[in-house]
Amino acid sequence: MKSQYVLPLTIVVAGVLIAGAIFLVGKMAAPTGNNGTTGKVTAREYDPKVDYIVGNPNAQVKVIEYADLECPYCKTFQTTMHQIMDFYGESGKVAWVYRPFPLAQLHSKAPKEAEAAECAGDQGGATAYYKFIDGVYAVTPGSNGLDLAQLPVIAGQIGLNVETFNQCLNSGKFTQKIQSSYNEAIKAGGQGTPFVLIMVGSEAVTLQGSQPYDSMRAAIDAVLGGVPGGTASTTAQ
Repeated sequence: MKSQYVLPLTIVVAGVLIAGAIFLVGKMAAPTGNNGTTGKVTAREYDPKVDYIVGNPNAQVKVIEYADLECPYCKTFQTTMHQIMDFYGESGKVAWVYRPFPLAQLHSKAPKEAEAAECAGDQGGATAYYKFIDGVYAVTPGSNGLDLAQLPVIAGQIGLNVETFNQCLNSGKFTQKIQSSYNEAIKAGGQGTPFVLIMVGSEAVTLQGSQPYDSMRAAIDAVLGGVPGGTASTTAQ
């Protein structure tokens, strides 16, 4: 998207979220005190060679979520994002990309869990990647409470070859990818999880913290409303 669209959209989104009374401030895993802030950044666009996506790869708007699998607020936000895609997915205008942002200083198990998700995706593509993430959130109590022995169990439950999964996980194949994703989130302004970018092209409106469904709808509609051909509506198109 051209930059002349992004700044007005940032203002619109901020106005919707702050003045609209539907923006219920979420909480982040890291104690940064910046919940619910908005901003504009230039960030890495969706790359099919690196990312796993839910929805239309050519969607005008992509919700990029940087998340920590041991963050209890990310667990809640996962449900919100599934609802978002249930609403927008058929229109093909909005897609969702989940990227790892493990906060090892808070959750020492999170980097290995993020690698495990990558191993699931490496074996079974986007479907396995998101099923594995859902599986982790389904069993972890959060806040570093998951027994890592459950990772191959989850892999088996979603139909992966467990031996191949374990070989991948033990190899450290995706350690650097996880670190690179973490670095990207920090560079883009991430201060906790989930850190969300509503992107058109390489430019994004950013949201800090776990936003409720109505807030995400409002923010996405504000962005869609400023994109040519991306008219927002109260029902899925």
